[in-house]
Amino acid sequence: MNNNYTSPLVIAEIGCNHKGEMDIAKELLKVAAYSGVEVAKFQKRNNKELLTEDQYNAPHPNPINSYGDTYGAHREFLEFDINQHKELKEYAESLGLVYSTSVWDTTSAKEIVSLNPDLIKVPSACNNHFEMLKVLRDEYYGDVHISFGMTTKKEEEEIVAFFEETNQGKRLVVYSCTSGYPVPFEDICMLEILRMNEKFKNRVKAIGFSGHHLGIAVDVAAYTLGAIWIERHFTLDRTWKGTDHSASLEPTGLRKLVRDLKATHKALRFQKSDILEIEKLQRDKLKYRIQ
Repeated sequence: MNNNYTSPLVIAEIGCNHKGEMDIAKELLKVAAYSGVEVAKFQKRNNKELLTEDQYNAPHPNPINSYGDTYGAHREFLEFDINQHKELKEYAESLGLVYSTSVWDTTSAKEIVSLNPDLIKVPSACNNHFEMLKVLRDEYYGDVHISFGMTTKKEEEEIVAFFEETNQGKRLVVYSCTSGYPVPFEDICMLEILRMNEKFKNRVKAIGFSGHHLGIAVDVAAYTLGAIWIERHFTLDRTWKGTDHSASLEPTGLRKLVRDLKATHKALRFQKSDILEIEKLQRDKLKYRIQ
């Protein structure tokens, strides 16, 4: 029997952990490249399109994490424009990384499509934004990665079917995800990966796992359950101000995650023979012999 496990692919989700500073964003890219991940990912929002006027002008729900007097000002402070994203894409590619971005609204989707990245991510919060999904389906030709956090099974089916309407299902990677920051282990519900594989494996390109938990053991288990893509938030310092830092991996954690996933991939195979070459000397030396 053959080893049927595809090599794991890791996305370092930088998101807004750059604190609105290009120098920090580029440092995060450098560290991600050194860690051995395949993809580094940011976020793109058009905040006045995404938020209602009341939401835009309201105070941040957790003021200690806010970078502005209102939630809208906070989000604008953390936002890079399309030219900055173009610069980040070029810099990521110079480091051997695939650049990607999560898009939260139609305008942002069109802007990022103009950069023609290999993949674009749809966060759980926006996976029912079909106007935006239509842009990604009809005006973009790369892979579309979609998280299924806070999503019903009926909604999952509607999303995949929407891409299948134009025979685009095989451009999808769908992610098992629980939308919490951080997520306690009992709420990760990792066996959903098995359910999603059974339901969608012949309809989409791959299954992924997007984790907001602590540590890295769960990600290795997610891979063995069938999630090829592993996405984790990534920061330089988990104590920095901001919502996502506490549920993010620091550089050492990201390196260990990549190391452990690669080791697991090497280990997931059957024996080529009853007695492996490495065992022969020990068998001759140690194996009990019937007299």
